[in-house]
Amino acid sequence: MKGKDIASIVKTALSLFLICAVAAAALAYVNSVTAPTIASNSAAAADKARGEVLPEADSFEEKTAPDGTVYYVALKDGETVGCVFTTSAKGYGGDVEIMTGVNADGAVAGISILTINETPGLGMNAKKDAFKDQFKGRSGELAVNKDGGEIVAITSATVTSRAVTSAVNQALALYESVAA
Repeated sequence: MKGKDIASIVKTALSLFLICAVAAAALAYVNSVTAPTIASNSAAAADKARGEVLPEADSFEEKTAPDGTVYYVALKDGETVGCVFTTSAKGYGGDVEIMTGVNADGAVAGISILTINETPGLGMNAKKDAFKDQFKGRSGELAVNKDGGEIVAITSATVTSRAVTSAVNQALALYESVAA
């Protein structure tokens, strides 16, 4: 190689390095500025979801189950009225993350879908109240109707229906382990 070619390659590489360094520094700065706001918004959304799945509670206290799972004890006037668990199961389009409120009787008080990436018009129907409300008041091991259970599966979205049901079952099992 000629000296002129090497100098050109070094100059180009140095230019690319400087551009990448400036871009990385800018991204790091933006992240440091926005991270607290993002964390605050996430915490507020989680608090709101806890209130939706166990509406009779006026406050929530964070606890850790023996297996290391973080959950929340729901309180009303200082008395325990249930627990809130966040669980997930594999759906058709990836993991489906569910927040489940379980009342003091061990029955589902409500569910909220936190993360879902299912097929629009099919699996995404799991977010509709008509599907979610089927879980209210239920306890024990739940199953979708195609598996002999009481939860009516979403048409053409059995995998999603089973994932939501599985996540709710995990929450009910966790409740049994911490309530004992």
